Amino acid sequence: MSLFREFWLFLKVRKKWWLLPIVVAMVLVGSLLVFAQGSVLAPFIYTIF
Repeated sequence: MSLFREFWLFLKVRKKWWLLPIVVAMVLVGSLLVFAQGSVLAPFIYTIF
């Protein structure tokens, strides 16, 4: 949790709010690929990318 807190403080102090949507999108896409790796939907998800 300290990593998230440190990242939040970095955004707040340096006013880098444009980084937040990029990081959120990267986390969502990464988690989608990890969770879909062993599922039946994997071939359909990989065709999107």
